[in-house]
Amino acid sequence: MTPPPDSFVFANAAISHAPGARRSLTTQLVDALRAQIESHALSAGSRIATEAEMVQRYGVSRTVVREALSRLQAAGLVETRHGIGTFVCEAAASPLLQLDPADVAGSMDALAILELRISLETESAGLAAMRSDAARLTKMRAALDDFAGSVDSAADTVSPDFRFHLEIAHATGNRYFVEIMEHLGLRMFPRTRLTATAIPHDEYADYLLRVNREHEQIADAIERNDADSARTAMRLHLINSRERLRRAQS
Repeated sequence: MTPPPDSFVFANAAISHAPGARRSLTTQLVDALRAQIESHALSAGSRIATEAEMVQRYGVSRTVVREALSRLQAAGLVETRHGIGTFVCEAAASPLLQLDPADVAGSMDALAILELRISLETESAGLAAMRSDAARLTKMRAALDDFAGSVDSAADTVSPDFRFHLEIAHATGNRYFVEIMEHLGLRMFPRTRLTATAIPHDEYADYLLRVNREHEQIADAIERNDADSARTAMRLHLINSRERLRRAQS
C-alpha cells in the first residue's frame, strides 16, 4: 500500500528480531524514526505513518510502536492529536536540562527526575488545594477524562497525563512551578518509556487505569480544598511511580 503524501517515509533501517529483544526493537525503531526527523526527511507539521503502517513495515508489535512513539513524544519530537494522527513538532531550542529518552530508561536519571518531582509536586498539590478555582478544576478533570478515554482507545496517554500535572502547577498561582514543569515537559514521565516492556501487554490497560485512579485521588483532595490530603495523594502517586520504575530497571 502506498502511503498518503503527508505520511512518514521510512528509511530502509534494519531491525533485529532476535528473541527476547523487545526493548532493543523499540530502541531501533526510535533511532530510525529520529533519524528521519532530525535529517529533515520529514518536515515539521507533517503526519507520520499510522501505528498499523509501522507494524506492517517494520514487522514489530503494536506495543513496540507505542513505546517508540512515547519516547519520541518525551523528546518533544512528535505530538499526537487525538483522532487525527501523530505529527512532527516544530524544532525547539535545546533545554538546559538534557534528558535523552532513548537512553534515560536504563539510567539513574529517570529516578533522579522522580525524586525532584516528589519534592516539587507534593507541595504544588498542597498549594493547588488552597488556591485552585472551579475553572482550573474543570481543566484537571478534562485531562483525566482524556487519559481514561485514551486507555479505552489504546491512544496516547502521555499528553493528558502531562496536562493534568501542569494544571496543578497552574493552580498554585506561582509561575515558577509552571515554568519548571514546562521545562521538564514530557521528559518527566519515565514510565512512558518503561511500562510497555516491563508490563505484559494484556495488563497494560489495567496498569494505566490504576495510575489514573491515583490521579483522581489527587484531584478529589484538591477539589475538597484539603491541602494535607492533596500532598499525601501526590506523594503516594509519585512514590508508586518511582517504585514501578525501580522494578522495571531491576
